[in-house]
Amino acid sequence: MIKETIAVVGVGRMGANIARRLKDQGYSVTAVHDCQAPLAAALAAELGAEAAGSLARVTELADVIFTVVTDDAAMHAIFQPGDDSLLNGVKDQAKGKLFINCATVSPSVHLAVEELAHNAGAESLEACMASSITQAREGSLYLMTGGTEQAFRRAEPILWDLSISLRHIGSTGRAAQVKALVNMVMNVNTAGLAEGLGLGEALGLDLTMLREVFSQTGASSRVLTTDGEDMQNCDHSCFFSAAHAAKDSGIALELARDTGLSLPLAEATKRQYDRMVAEGFGELDKSGIAELTFLGRGKQ
Repeated sequence: MIKETIAVVGVGRMGANIARRLKDQGYSVTAVHDCQAPLAAALAAELGAEAAGSLARVTELADVIFTVVTDDAAMHAIFQPGDDSLLNGVKDQAKGKLFINCATVSPSVHLAVEELAHNAGAESLEACMASSITQAREGSLYLMTGGTEQAFRRAEPILWDLSISLRHIGSTGRAAQVKALVNMVMNVNTAGLAEGLGLGEALGLDLTMLREVFSQTGASSRVLTTDGEDMQNCDHSCFFSAAHAAKDSGIALELARDTGLSLPLAEATKRQYDRMVAEGFGELDKSGIAELTFLGRGKQ
């Protein structure tokens, strides 16, 4: 079976590693594109792809286009009809193409993109990633998809080459809802862990001991494993930025407002991540929220 050709739009930490992984798996990665052209140029040289100068050129060069952009506005920009978009090249150029959209954006945006793609004779699928940079490179992502059964079946072989677990949640927007909740709960847990460790240090407790006790009790969590030691050691190398944590908490809170629910813990957590962004620490890892809590770290 001939593998479909691949392009990637948005080649930051996640998008670049998706492209590398697919290249390793024997796919022809024909084009990459990013609003920061030097990123695309460097990756294109590494993979033997074209650093496409326009979004229309990306669609021209590939059967399947992955998009890994930053937020709602960026998703609208790459798909909306205009001077240049993934759907706005030569007449019928997008027909038959599949767009796999991996960014964490509002469910309503995925619905809008699906409508635009269908109007152009193309298919779209949301493929939400509940994993990080290392997993993208290794092909061990946890992926949740939303869209038509037809789009999912076409994408499925490719997505299995990227993932260790693949779950089709349902119609378009549903996977994005689940991803928003995953990140909301993760962010709340991260903020709670930072406060627990921060108070422990203020009390003069040994934090290595405290993390071990947490791990064996009801205080245990996934973020204790991924972020606890980093909080203790002030090591906030970025795998999932505070800016993204703030954005994703905002998506969940918007969903809550639509249903009439009040989520005070999520609201408090978002305020903390918004504070990090406002103080210039948005590109620290989400574990950097500890810098707002621990005594003597200068951001009280």
